[in-house]
Amino acid sequence: MRTPVSDPLRVGSYRIVGRLGSGGMGWVYLARSPGGRAVAVKVVRQEFAADPEFRQRFAREVAAARAVGGAFTAAVVDADPEGDPPWLATVYVPGPALSEAVRAAGPFNEAQVRVLGAGLVEALQAIHAGKVVHRDLKPANVLLAADGPRVIDFGISLVSGAPKLTRPGFAMGTPHYMSPEQLTAGPVGPPSDVFSLAGVLVYAATGHSPFGDTDGVIYRVLHGDPVWDGVPDGLRGILVRCLARLPEERPRLDVLLREFLAGVGDAADWPPPAVSEAIRARVKDLATRVDPGSDPDPGLPPSVPSCLQLHAQALLDAGLTGSMVVEAVRRGAR
Repeated sequence: MRTPVSDPLRVGSYRIVGRLGSGGMGWVYLARSPGGRAVAVKVVRQEFAADPEFRQRFAREVAAARAVGGAFTAAVVDADPEGDPPWLATVYVPGPALSEAVRAAGPFNEAQVRVLGAGLVEALQAIHAGKVVHRDLKPANVLLAADGPRVIDFGISLVSGAPKLTRPGFAMGTPHYMSPEQLTAGPVGPPSDVFSLAGVLVYAATGHSPFGDTDGVIYRVLHGDPVWDGVPDGLRGILVRCLARLPEERPRLDVLLREFLAGVGDAADWPPPAVSEAIRARVKDLATRVDPGSDPDPGLPPSVPSCLQLHAQALLDAGLTGSMVVEAVRRGAR
């Protein structure tokens, strides 16, 4: 993904202290509130911000995220879908994504997958209670915290009663984890998230999606059989039912929660050791960021190249105005 020409120093009232990552539509930053609270701020790329339809979609993402409660989602702190550019701030979760954790340390054992599954079921219960269908549950959208998973990114969620923005015959999502009805652009309800949940848990247990990671995955989801190699026997029966092609044949979330918890015991296996280490590293990194009491001068321009931010602050300290600083930075970057 293209790197932004400059990173913002502020978004709304939030002071940016580092970049967390990027996605197809923008960047995610670590920021601090005026009181020093750590938040994750998603900022839309300028070319998408100029698209009225995308702005509608982003506004709906904000509405969906705000409608969802529960301990297993990243709560919305603030947002401005009408901003230039639009942005969304959520509680910062100092843990790796499931995709990152599995790539770094390998698949989870059965007890760990069960705890993960129970947490994700509770997240989906909260999401569905808010009349929202996530539609993009995948390993990259599951953050791993010390007390369980968090589901993030409601960018293509379906909100009950809201107008549909998806074009007829056009499916949005990640094919490896999409339900058959979603791939065929049919009616999508809560059972679609149950199908995706199973795919996420197969990934956690094996390191691959149940329908493989190569070309032809859409055909295999619609007509082929899942690959069960590496899935613990104790989980296979549950996940087979979740991957039923007909939505009405998939189990309810309350049933799934009981079945996942039945084999967990005291849940002492969570979080996995590698995840614990990653969380500790992120917490340590957060502690070393700029002290919340040392807020930059409010006259600092809202956006300058990251590598020149200290230089820009020094120019302000020397008495230059914001516009003069921007021009000086531009000349220095040539």
